[in-house]
Amino acid sequence: MTTANPQPFPFVAVSGTPFERGLQYGKAVPDRIKRSIGLYGGTLDELGFDPQEKARLIGAFASEIAAFGAHYLDEMRGIAEGAGVSLDDIVLVNARTEVVAQARREKNRPEAEDDAVDGCTGAIILQERSSTGRLIHGMNWDWRAECAETAIVLRVSREDGPDFMTFVEAGALARCGMNDAGIAITANYLESERDYKQSGIPLVLIRRKVLEQRHFAMAVRAVAATPKACSNNMMLSTAEGFGIDFECAPDEVFPIYPTDGLIVHANHWVSPVALAKLKDAGLLGDSFYRDWRVQKLLGNGKISPDDLKAAFFDDFAAPFAVCRPVLPNSAGDLSATVAMIIMDTTTGTMDVAPLPAHCRDFTRYSLKDAPVSLAKAAE
Repeated sequence: MTTANPQPFPFVAVSGTPFERGLQYGKAVPDRIKRSIGLYGGTLDELGFDPQEKARLIGAFASEIAAFGAHYLDEMRGIAEGAGVSLDDIVLVNARTEVVAQARREKNRPEAEDDAVDGCTGAIILQERSSTGRLIHGMNWDWRAECAETAIVLRVSREDGPDFMTFVEAGALARCGMNDAGIAITANYLESERDYKQSGIPLVLIRRKVLEQRHFAMAVRAVAATPKACSNNMMLSTAEGFGIDFECAPDEVFPIYPTDGLIVHANHWVSPVALAKLKDAGLLGDSFYRDWRVQKLLGNGKISPDDLKAAFFDDFAAPFAVCRPVLPNSAGDLSATVAMIIMDTTTGTMDVAPLPAHCRDFTRYSLKDAPVSLAKAAE
């Protein structure tokens, strides 16, 4: 793939019933959806799964999703029909973390240490530290560089709850985002020895459920009370003036509260309670300084959205930096900071830059208005 002049992520707006929304979604970006399917379906092919084995593996996750919320599966059926692919393909995209991990276990093929990891550096800045007086919530998403050509920004208008907007891999129901009740979520990779020893709801669906909530308490409950198959870090905020980080093991969550109006998290466990109870099985070397660097760069004074962008552009210890350029890994894949996302949950806007180590051009997406290009971020 080329890193020259990466294009803004496509914007897709949908409304209606879950199936109708899915149909509109699938028809809008069928090529990107097929690329998403190819990324993860290709991994199953490489692991030696035949069509029958794929159907069995994915079918188990479809049952979990249906039990969690039948409307999610209805929406996936619409996406599949609109994009001209199978329902199993869309379930795969929505449960890709869990499906690929289960597939590796079945074939006794552990992931190499330097394979692409769904990393990220996230931050929440409360009103008392914000120069705008409004809460700021953002992240760098580190994953497969090819996802710069599969991700989209999706805005969903609903009659049965708040409207929401999510930056997401095409074909999936949610990743990070916000709703018109001022609730936002980002997520970071974590790993522990408890992973994949129980069944659980795919992470994508938990994030989606958060975005469907009108009340922050129910968003917190969706993260804290939903069983998971694997560990994950989820950062939640509300425009009313609060943010919290949940380091999630499959069967337990460990809250981290703001310090001096700020939370920054990378990809290692930091809760003292968590560290006393479980083993960090991820241990990404760069994680240990990425959160430190962002906190250091944000300083002790007031913080603007541009300040957070500048911290997320940090290239200390490059190429394994807060902002990662496109790099090959041992499997021949390419990894990178795929996108930088900065959200203002009061105004309902999301600034997004594709491959920010190579491009500092942001597009502003809105819960109400059409996307607009922003001036190039200051060097």
